[in-house]
Amino acid sequence: MARILLLLLTALASLPLMALEVGEAAPDFTLQASDGKTYTLADFKGKNAVVIAWYPKAFTKGCTIECKSLAENGHMIREYEVAYFMASTDEVGVNTRFAEEQEADFPLLSDPEGTVAKAYNVLIPVMKIARRVTVYIGKDGKILKIDKEIHPATSAEDIARTLDELGVARKS
Repeated sequence: MARILLLLLTALASLPLMALEVGEAAPDFTLQASDGKTYTLADFKGKNAVVIAWYPKAFTKGCTIECKSLAENGHMIREYEVAYFMASTDEVGVNTRFAEEQEADFPLLSDPEGTVAKAYNVLIPVMKIARRVTVYIGKDGKILKIDKEIHPATSAEDIARTLDELGVARKS
């Protein structure tokens, strides 16, 4: 009985206190990226919308397909006033190699401790990896959409379509 109670308490402790909701302020972050820079959400507030495509693990099949989609069709996303990233709990060195291999022309953010992934409610605690979820954040820093239905092969096209549906401004 004590073991069951301990397992239950452990499981409850790993759950987020509150789920992230559309309309709420997105959790700020400061994360290193594959391009050698450090990005902070606050840097984009009032300037650009932000898209974070969380993915489970570099060099795995679905993640490779998604990264290739964004690398090959990123021009569709760049038509909008948006900064976009892929993000995982992989170490920055792993993401750097992954970005180079996939010829990614956008930054891959690294959250090896999983603290930002947890704040965004995408962390799978037992495995310490992120769920495949794309989060759309407005210029005002508020969540516009949380997309859990990701199709890796058409990720870039889907993101561009969603940006249009959300009314994110196009570049002039």
